[in-house]
Amino acid sequence: MAGRSDRDAVARAMDATPRTQFLPPSVRRSADEDRALQIGFGSTCSQPSTVLSMLRFLDLQPGHRVLDVGSGSGWTTAIMARLVGPDGSVLGVELEAPLVERSAVALRDVPNAEVRVATKGQLGAPDAGPFDRILVSAATSKLPESLVEQLTPDGAMVLPLAGRLVRATREGKEVAPGYYAFVPLR
Repeated sequence: MAGRSDRDAVARAMDATPRTQFLPPSVRRSADEDRALQIGFGSTCSQPSTVLSMLRFLDLQPGHRVLDVGSGSGWTTAIMARLVGPDGSVLGVELEAPLVERSAVALRDVPNAEVRVATKGQLGAPDAGPFDRILVSAATSKLPESLVEQLTPDGAMVLPLAGRLVRATREGKEVAPGYYAFVPLR
């Protein structure tokens, strides 16, 4: 798990990336609340405390190549782009084209972040891998092996698995304390 300085880096990156600009106008007034917000199409923008926990667990480093599965509003994509710095990159994939269009606008000034429509029936972006880190912002009851295969040999993925936050590598899994609720992975 990330050290103290890494946790501080995550909090600083979140502070520097206001959630407001990634939300539809109808929920922007609630951007500072620590709760998930509806962004349309059955998707949510995760609550800030959950994003903080996930990104700390993911342990992003400068220069990492990252895949953001279920990128939704693009907010976590932008935060991760700050954390990996100019030598790193973040690719967000999202099933809903209107969410991709909206988040692409919000990310236009983030040069090392890109979002695209996910291919139906295919998890992740195997054509763009391998990735040092993968963040999955949708719940599943089974570890998606197709995503594990998109990791570099020493890569890691964080996802909500059976209600728990899990950090998976090719070597095994580590479970964070607490329980989490997310929209289902499709």
